[in-house]
Amino acid sequence: MKRVYLFMSLMLFSLTSLAKESNLPNFVDLAELTGPAVVNIVARENAEEKTSNTPQPNEELFRFFGIPNQPQNRDRVSGGSGFIISEDGLILTNRHVIDGADKILVTLLDRREYEATLIGEDEASDIALLKIDGKNLPKLKLGSADELQIGEWVMAIGSPLSFENSVTKGIISAKGRQIGRQQYVPYIQSDVPINRGNSGGPLINLKGEVVGINTLIFSNTGGYMGISFSVPIDVAMNVAKQLQANGEVKRGLLGVGIENVNQAKADYFGMDKPMGALVNQVSPDSAAEKAGVEVGDVIISFNNKKIKTSQSLPPVVGSVMPDTEVAFEVFRDGKVKKLTAQLDALSLTADGGSAGNGKNEVSAGIGFSVSKLSEQDKERTGEKSGVIVTAISERDVERANLRVGDVIKKIGKQNIDNLTDFSEAIDSLSEDEPLVLLIKRGAGNTFIVIER
Repeated sequence: MKRVYLFMSLMLFSLTSLAKESNLPNFVDLAELTGPAVVNIVARENAEEKTSNTPQPNEELFRFFGIPNQPQNRDRVSGGSGFIISEDGLILTNRHVIDGADKILVTLLDRREYEATLIGEDEASDIALLKIDGKNLPKLKLGSADELQIGEWVMAIGSPLSFENSVTKGIISAKGRQIGRQQYVPYIQSDVPINRGNSGGPLINLKGEVVGINTLIFSNTGGYMGISFSVPIDVAMNVAKQLQANGEVKRGLLGVGIENVNQAKADYFGMDKPMGALVNQVSPDSAAEKAGVEVGDVIISFNNKKIKTSQSLPPVVGSVMPDTEVAFEVFRDGKVKKLTAQLDALSLTADGGSAGNGKNEVSAGIGFSVSKLSEQDKERTGEKSGVIVTAISERDVERANLRVGDVIKKIGKQNIDNLTDFSEAIDSLSEDEPLVLLIKRGAGNTFIVIER
């Protein structure tokens, strides 16, 4: 028995020594330093004045962290977290925490309570700015998500499941994540355990700086499953400053449709590796058209920031105010070209779908057939020229994602106005040359590469 105790003592000593030698982070001081500036938020909507038909989030994919709604014949109470960013009481949180509230109650770590005023909210980024009347309040230092490294330790403080000021820790898993159709928030992914009620709370680095606002999780059960997402603090503060100054948020717009560059497209365009945002559409009279952007350009940098993927571009463009002149670089014809543009203001467009068939078909002999556009096709697609895909006969073409109803507008760099153009373009290709198509599908354009 003595030998067993001796062995266990040696094991504990070894583990303690290993922890010290490994310089594992000590979150005690960090929690003590930052905790006082993190607040608990309770938002109440008066059922006598309002009724809520707000749909619940898709529980099979992800859940926001507000406390679940009460039955609609009672006051709706939701809650979450937030943090103080100024000594006079400015507070950042998520919009969904306070959405529709008649009264917002903020509680500090020392149990002081304040009724908050909503300064402004932005649905696109899910950010809200609150104000409480206070002086010399504890506040958090602000860092930058741009400086975060994958694998870096971070800590979260919030009120998961109404347990106020709970501290959890983890590491940065990824940066620049795009969730659903949200284009203007490059989410930070981490494995920090967060649950309902953590929403709006800070993600903090080891320097005690806020690097993100904890916003949502991916979950099949509604509970934490190891994948958490935060809005970068840089994005949140850009929104907060605009809300405080103007009560609204404006975002720049370049006016292009874009897609990712895969290996096949990189090889075709003569790039060393897949990178950047491939332009598949330039809106008429847009900032991009005036700047000289062309379909087939690959945007590789914008406003002094490298563009690694198509998902990287919208947040960078959106962070710049309309009417600002910006410089950017495109890869065109094997060379880097520098352009400048004066940005427009962001406006949203709706998506659509298309399908079609027609007469006067041409079989390309490469796995699919096309026909000229009928009047119905033109009305449905909004295209006055091009050819429409009517049949697909080979699996390689299907795998390349060409679909019946797609309108082919270009083969390589050659515009396709009709069947004659199409046939001539196909005949000009060598047998083993990949087929690069610019097609119109729904409301946008996309490039497709078919290996032969």
